[in-house]
Amino acid sequence: MSQSLYIEDTPASVKNAKGLHLITMSTPNGQKVQIMLEELAEKYGTEWDTTFVNIMTNDQKKEWFLRLNPNGRIPVLVDNTQSPPFAVMETSAELLYLLKFADKDDVFGFKDEYERSQALQWLFFWHGSGAPYQGQMNHFNKFAKDKIPYAIERFKNETLRVYGVLEIQLSGQFTGEPKEYLAGNGKGKYSVADIGTYPWVKAWEFSGFSKEDMEAFPHLLKWIDRIGARPAVKKGCGEKYNMPK
Repeated sequence: MSQSLYIEDTPASVKNAKGLHLITMSTPNGQKVQIMLEELAEKYGTEWDTTFVNIMTNDQKKEWFLRLNPNGRIPVLVDNTQSPPFAVMETSAELLYLLKFADKDDVFGFKDEYERSQALQWLFFWHGSGAPYQGQMNHFNKFAKDKIPYAIERFKNETLRVYGVLEIQLSGQFTGEPKEYLAGNGKGKYSVADIGTYPWVKAWEFSGFSKEDMEAFPHLLKWIDRIGARPAVKKGCGEKYNMPK
């Protein structure tokens, strides 16, 4: 056990874990890594343990958690096969860590360097330009005590703009060839780019967007249905990850 990584207050389920360990709550960010692990389990039989953290009670701000992720955000992936255990923060970094060390055949990535670059571009696009806007839309529209029309309108418009970027890619507007997935040649291939984007975009209705708002994105809506039909995606977003009572 790493004395610097784990302390007395670290939950036993975390500090006694032997292999991959996911510390999560089934938010869109948590679901990214939950889906990836479920996909790896279906393909390779990958195993891991899970500890649930209730972010509504600020468990992720306690010292034991901050030692794993100083940013105090879920999810965190800990690889206890390493000595000392190796902690990974930030969802895109966690997806890429699993891609590197748990997906030996690049089933959810690409061997071709240019296709790999495409996947990284779209993964980073959503991480940097999509999730922050939709997250702020959720905050100001759903959770803020004071409703600020300017903030709601700004983050609504920015999120819709980002949806429009995804629609351009999926529709093939500038290539003449529609895509089924965000990255890869031709119609594309299901990859970490899709896994890292889907959990947020599927929640458009929760965020406060109407069906009329979404009419401008027919290819994106089909993509949501396509990704959501995968068994591992259903598991990664399903009851298995409900917060224990």
